[in-house]
Amino acid sequence: MWRYLAGGTAVVALIVAGFMFFNSDARPGPLLPPQPVAQTGVAAVAGEPLPDAAPEATDRTREQKRFDRYDKDRDAKITREEYLVQRRKAYARLDVDGDGTLSFDEWAVKASTKFADADRDKSGAMTAPEFATTAVKRKGPARLNCPPVQPPAEES
Repeated sequence: MWRYLAGGTAVVALIVAGFMFFNSDARPGPLLPPQPVAQTGVAAVAGEPLPDAAPEATDRTREQKRFDRYDKDRDAKITREEYLVQRRKAYARLDVDGDGTLSFDEWAVKASTKFADADRDKSGAMTAPEFATTAVKRKGPARLNCPPVQPPAEES
């Protein structure tokens, strides 16, 4: 009995759904009028011309961003604790399998020594110029001596 009632309800629901589907208005409404295009070289909001080239990032801004990543409390000084938080993250990345092969004590001595060397005035916090001495020295891009690309030979 319940099967007949459930089947009948399903049939009625399908009929109602089909009726609603086929009687709906499928035509799209009117399109919005086209928006005016801003003139090339003019800022839309301020009405001032845009610069010809994008500003280049300088070493100062790159170093300031690095300093700000370490200086969590934004007091313009990096404390030993703020400095070691980043070093702990580096340790976790190095010890991938988590078996402790990289001794934390050895690593902490290296990080503490690096901090102590950078903290020239021994105040227990690094200023921005002191912190700049801890930056990783990057090598320039490797030069490759690749022969020029030869166009494919035409077949006769």
